[in-house]
Amino acid sequence: MNTLQDSLKRYVAMRRALGAKLQEPAGTLGQFVDFMKGHAAEFITTELALRWAMQPKNVQRATWARRLSMVRRFAAWLSAADPRTQVPPHRLINTQRRRNPPHIFTDEEVKRLMIAASRLRSPKRLRAHTIRH
Repeated sequence: MNTLQDSLKRYVAMRRALGAKLQEPAGTLGQFVDFMKGHAAEFITTELALRWAMQPKNVQRATWARRLSMVRRFAAWLSAADPRTQVPPHRLINTQRRRNPPHIFTDEEVKRLMIAASRLRSPKRLRAHTIRH
């Protein structure tokens, strides 16, 4: 029987073959598989996925949701081969995106920005001129 580690390797290889870079998810899912191994779990459950996703306590809920989303995608793929796999439902962790209020630059801020842009270095000496104008 394949382990979660073997399944993760196949999942990452398949996604990369389809063109995904999968850098952050591959590492993050590796941490999840280690967590599962530490709990002697042979298959993904919603309860364990949620517990793992919410481990870092001092982060925003959006981080928890992103971590759970990575597990959800992996679990959905894995459930085709292992019907014991539970796919965590969408919106299990409620997040509301909050936009920062827009900042409107003052004339003085624009002037300082343009001066800073004119000092930028580049190999062909075009960056400062391109950004400044």
